Amino acid sequence: MLRDIVAVFCLALPLASGPAAPQDLAPSSVDAFVTRYREATGLPGVAVAITKGRQVVHAAGYGRTAAGEPVTADTPMAVASVSKSFTSLAVLQLVEKGQVELDGPVRGYLPEFTMADPRAARITVRQLLNQTSGMADSAFHEKSLPQPRTLEGAVARLRTARLAAEPGTAFSYHNTNYQVAARLVEVVSGRPFAAYLHENVFTPLGMRHSRTVDTDRDLPGSARGHLVVLGRAVAVPEPPGFGNGSGGILSTAGDLARWLIAQNDGILSPQSVKEMRTPSEQDGEYALGWEIGETARGTPVVRHDGDLFTSTAAQLLMPTRGYGVAVMANTGTAFGDAGALMDGLVALIEGGTPEIPSAPPYLVTDLLFVLLTLATIGLAVRGVARSRRWAVGCVGWRRWRLLPHLAPLALCVMIVPIMRVLLRGGDIMWIQVVYLYPTFMTWLVTAAVAGAAVTAARLLAAARTGRSR
Repeated sequence: MLRDIVAVFCLALPLASGPAAPQDLAPSSVDAFVTRYREATGLPGVAVAITKGRQVVHAAGYGRTAAGEPVTADTPMAVASVSKSFTSLAVLQLVEKGQVELDGPVRGYLPEFTMADPRAARITVRQLLNQTSGMADSAFHEKSLPQPRTLEGAVARLRTARLAAEPGTAFSYHNTNYQVAARLVEVVSGRPFAAYLHENVFTPLGMRHSRTVDTDRDLPGSARGHLVVLGRAVAVPEPPGFGNGSGGILSTAGDLARWLIAQNDGILSPQSVKEMRTPSEQDGEYALGWEIGETARGTPVVRHDGDLFTSTAAQLLMPTRGYGVAVMANTGTAFGDAGALMDGLVALIEGGTPEIPSAPPYLVTDLLFVLLTLATIGLAVRGVARSRRWAVGCVGWRRWRLLPHLAPLALCVMIVPIMRVLLRGGDIMWIQVVYLYPTFMTWLVTAAVAGAAVTAARLLAAARTGRSR
């Protein structure tokens, strides 16, 4: 009954600004800020939703998608890890129905959840949702291993995995936690996860344009994104990856406005909302699919950000002021546009002045690596052309001086292990490093090829010179 009431209410929500809406934030100021931000950074497209109480203050799209279509309030875009809030909601709905206990063992509801670690039997549902299960990228390379195609496959590939810590003792943000949780929803409800969300979340809330997908191959043109190189956005496909349950939801500004309002309007019981917003003792900030924090001015907030390699998203609630904000941007995690826009919108809400970047991100760095790449090509051509001259004066010990030329090749081979160390155990694929640092990786690959070419040319020339002697 409650869900039906919420559905009828949400379907009637206005999606455009209205003069009767009691609001402190003018939509025109939002438009001006977003426009200035896009002009400064080259951000191709973004969608924004702002609510206050039960009113939609603003829901709009700006710019264009990677497919060249205008972004509107009804354009489906990727929300990435904001999806975790939806998965958490689905689990808590089953808790309210008495079908799941938060502190019950996962295996009691999902017998197929097995690992090569006996401690996994003690993982609880709550520990999946607050990321304290003991599963971690450092023990299970979920990004660089072969990617599953279904939630069932995502759970099945854990059979050979081990835990990084005793369940309940350490926080580690790990997408697999939420993939297991989504599979639990499937098994307990008897419905595919996408169908469960459609029937129990999207339809009741009037989120007509929202759905969840499995992999990067399922992203429509409107949800694909960009890299920004030399200040210009370049449309690229998302690297291979599985995201259902942890980062697979596509939504719109209009739909997210309904979602934000529903967070404080009966979507769950007060007790469940309290559970959802209570962080673990191990982390102190991460709760059940939401993070607890505060603004720069000290206003308490509940938020969750999301990052793909070609798009970002962010959502935020200000319970004491009644505001909700959601942003979806079609540039990747290296640029953080959704989070930056979110911070700017919060500043507007609090009466401050949002910061506008002075130039596109990494423009100077990109220019530097482009110049290094051109210089490397020139030096390589010169080195190969002078191989015969080098070989004439070459004696055996001098050949060891070629080893530094192979250093870029060695770095190319070792870049993933190095990145795992820099990410403190976080997992990453080689192609994902390229997406994070495109001009650096272009230079590195060029230097690797150049170094190998110079080394091979000089060794060949030395061998020929030796035979002629």
